Amino acid sequence: MVSPSSRKSMLKERVMDLVTQTTILPLLFGCLGIFSLFRVLQRIRSRAYLRNAVVVVTGATSGLGRECARVFHAAGAKLVLCGRNVEALEELTRELAGSSTSQGQKHKPYTVTFDLADPGAVAAGAAEILQCFGYVDILINNAGVSYRGAISDTVVDVDRRVMEINYFGPVALTKALLPSMVKRKRGHIVAISSIQGKISIPFRSAYSASKHATQAFFDCLRAEMKQDNIEVTVISPGYIYTNLSVNAVTADGSRYGALDKNTAQGRSPAEVAQDVLAAVGKKKKDVILTDLLPFMAVYLRTLAPGVFFRIMASRARKEQKSKNS
Repeated sequence: MVSPSSRKSMLKERVMDLVTQTTILPLLFGCLGIFSLFRVLQRIRSRAYLRNAVVVVTGATSGLGRECARVFHAAGAKLVLCGRNVEALEELTRELAGSSTSQGQKHKPYTVTFDLADPGAVAAGAAEILQCFGYVDILINNAGVSYRGAISDTVVDVDRRVMEINYFGPVALTKALLPSMVKRKRGHIVAISSIQGKISIPFRSAYSASKHATQAFFDCLRAEMKQDNIEVTVISPGYIYTNLSVNAVTADGSRYGALDKNTAQGRSPAEVAQDVLAAVGKKKKDVILTDLLPFMAVYLRTLAPGVFFRIMASRARKEQKSKNS
């Protein structure tokens, strides 16, 4: 015979089972449905944001810039491609124009040729950019140069050159195009920085310094432009499999001319370009695109700086020993 207490306990268990079946599971599926709907709406909004937007890409002739041109063109953007190499820009334009026919896109890219290291050329380039469509929706500051060398061996002119291309050039172009964005109360400025803009590693001093400056400038710009409805996104990738190290400048200003092991093992520029597209479409503020270890190093630098400095000193010793052997 079942006692009253046992019967009460069994009844309580049945009630709990019924509640679980009738509320928890539907609630769970409901949350999943809401999340899925949110993701769909986010993708739709992102596509609408990019479609027909006037997008300027600097450094569009190779590497990440070239891939960004491809993915933004595929998203339906109106492109203005910038670089120093006229032939490479024209080649990319023909490629994208060919894909326009097959994909049903209607926007033929414009090209503007100028050197970011030349302040006068940047001002003239900005004026030409505005003549293409009359305005700019999204500016992607991608062009840049890398550096390899020891601080003690590097002439100051090399530091200035790297800063001119990686920092002062993008700043000048941004400032030249900013008034038109402020006037329209609409715009989006993207800075392709580097994980080395958040942490410095040995024998990259000039490059890291330029990217630290880039991070600081565009962080300030984001705060100041909030009232004018202008978005600012800083993207910090890790190693990308491009010719960035091959074209890097060395301590005496000569070309490095070698593909680093880490660079050769980096992510493909096409993959990173897709992440850039997603970050811009979602209007993200600050994005780190690296593997786990560099990502953790950013926080280690803040939370345990002593440990971080010892790791970097050890890395410097190993690299120096490898160079001397």
